[in-house]
Amino acid sequence: MATTACFIIVSRNDIPIYEAEVGSTVKREDAAHLHQFILHAAQDIVQDLAWTTSAMFLKAIDRFNDLVVSVYVTAGHILLSE
Repeated sequence: MATTACFIIVSRNDIPIYEAEVGSTVKREDAAHLHQFILHAAQDIVQDLAWTTSAMFLKAIDRFNDLVVSVYVTAGHILLSE
């Protein structure tokens, strides 16, 4: 089964700092826009969860079709999404 992952680091002010796609799936034309749309939609969930839990890894916070959003939150609240 071929899989792909999109790794994005987002600053405290919701500005993407770093973005990388890793995987062996043939890339679709709209894949970059789709990943950004999904991650920005999930940021509202992350902002609520980051203040209600002490966990730094928030697994499977959002889903879109076969894509799953998992998030690591640093102590400075910089988000590492995949």
